[in-house]
Amino acid sequence: CQNYYDENLAEVTIPLDPLLTPQQNAAKYYKRYTKAKTAEKYLREQMSLARRDLAYLESILQEIQQAETEQDFLDIRGEMSDAGFIRKQGKKVLQRPSKPREFKTSGGFRVLVGRNNRQNDKLTLKDADYRDLWFHVQKLHGSHVILCTGGQEPDETSLYEAACLAAYYSQGREAGKVPVDYTPVRYVKKPAGARPGMVVYTTYQTMLAVPDGQLVKKLAGK
Repeated sequence: CQNYYDENLAEVTIPLDPLLTPQQNAAKYYKRYTKAKTAEKYLREQMSLARRDLAYLESILQEIQQAETEQDFLDIRGEMSDAGFIRKQGKKVLQRPSKPREFKTSGGFRVLVGRNNRQNDKLTLKDADYRDLWFHVQKLHGSHVILCTGGQEPDETSLYEAACLAAYYSQGREAGKVPVDYTPVRYVKKPAGARPGMVVYTTYQTMLAVPDGQLVKKLAGK
């Protein structure tokens, strides 16, 4: 018979079991087809989950590389434990809640930078005002950065400095210039079932920012 999935409609030979009737042979092949189709669907779902977990673990690696204090590492361990990637400790250790990194722009605006995925979620989805601006490096893993506006219109320098912080606390730290997306917090949403720190956003703008360590120190000291 002809293979209708082939562009040239090449002939294909289908072996049949002589001990079965034509109807039984057809039923046998249909059963194999149904089983293969179910397996393909399952594998696609598993591959999608694996890609999601890979992206999440890459974000954890970025957190580890930029951790600064013992509490940062404890928070990362707690996050991985809650996500099921490492075993929970037998004795629960009482931990003080960590706070986001805090900076102040040249224009006097407060900027908050998440230290880990769970803190990113809390900072963006619970603590930030809907009028605040959310910054995140484009297509790379990095911290959520919130420019607290208090309802005011931030100056261009403050916007750029917040973008520089997002670039610095990301996988793009060693790059020359990094594209950073920013948008009002109200446009940032968390999809159902998404891992910690994973969000989607719309109606954004993009600027190129330099991950300048000296600027970060300057803004931290304000």
